[in-house]
Amino acid sequence: MNTVMSKRNICITSVLAILIFALPTWTMASARSVEGNDSGCADVPHADHPKALLSNGKLHALVFLPDAEHGYYRSSRFDWAGVVGCVSLNGHKFFGEWFSQYDPLKNDSIVGPVEEFRSDDGALGYNGPRPGELYVKPGAIGYNEAKPGDLFVKLGVGVLRKVDNAPYSFGFSYPIVDTGKWTVHVTGRSVSFRQQLNGPQGIAYIYEKTLTLDKNGSVMTLEHRFKNIGQKTIDTQVYDHDFFMLDGRPTGPGMAVHFAFEPKAPDPLGPAVKIEGKDLKFVDALAPRKGVSGYLTGYSDKVADYDFTVEDTDTKVGVEQSSDTPLSRFYFWSTQRTICPEAYIHLNVPPGKTSSWKIHYRFFAPSA
Repeated sequence: MNTVMSKRNICITSVLAILIFALPTWTMASARSVEGNDSGCADVPHADHPKALLSNGKLHALVFLPDAEHGYYRSSRFDWAGVVGCVSLNGHKFFGEWFSQYDPLKNDSIVGPVEEFRSDDGALGYNGPRPGELYVKPGAIGYNEAKPGDLFVKLGVGVLRKVDNAPYSFGFSYPIVDTGKWTVHVTGRSVSFRQQLNGPQGIAYIYEKTLTLDKNGSVMTLEHRFKNIGQKTIDTQVYDHDFFMLDGRPTGPGMAVHFAFEPKAPDPLGPAVKIEGKDLKFVDALAPRKGVSGYLTGYSDKVADYDFTVEDTDTKVGVEQSSDTPLSRFYFWSTQRTICPEAYIHLNVPPGKTSSWKIHYRFFAPSA
């Protein structure tokens, strides 16, 4: 294990030193900050990175913009489009830095909601979301076929380099070789992203994502369009890793997740939570470095089951998340500082075809 990690560290150090100059020039159309009238999202940690401040006069958001040299997030796990650093409503905040140490090149130094594309690698061998079920391990497109030194694709990030024969690890920061061409456009209450990537092994795509605050209410919508312009079918799972933080309060009693279906946990999630009907409730504070995690089942293929609400029942602050696409998988993860329902959507996009999906966030909080 030490030998493998040593090889990885050496490779990353040398390659990243080169790549900071080798990444392509990006086109930024109107990629400017739009000053909202709410200081709640105008002053957050590490807000000196390229960003857009959006507002509809009621709901306010800070969205970090992709930038290969100065971006808030420059690692290889999460989609670079639409990293939401802050949302504020009636003076209440819904996201923040849940980690202890910030590093833009670290895979998990990121705030939510932020999306990750995971492509099953075909390997079986550990329990899946249903008892006794073998489940394919998460991978990335082309990773298994690549030899050390060869290239593979992480959707929403770009072309990465394989460094050794170890299985793909979403927590490992792979060297980024090509981020494709990004275009960003910002208006007063929306920001749109477009990434065009021509990758190895016949993988190529155009990925478009627009984040919009509704005109007068408290809803933020993420609208996606993914077009396969390559030679191979792209099959992937995508989810929003929300990293909800409700006014920065620690996770514990009074906080709950309300589902449209009756969730079931094939394996214990941890003693700090219990499931009652359609609710997952926190019954104890989470200890440092110990959290809650596990798959949830019980949902159907109906779009209505993709509807859940995270709420601090003491303060009546929360957010409802819904979509126009059914759930394909559901994982729940939480630490002392953040609550993360991970709702997956399955995409299978043949060459020349396009898939589209939307995710809505309805924020609610009492007036100050």
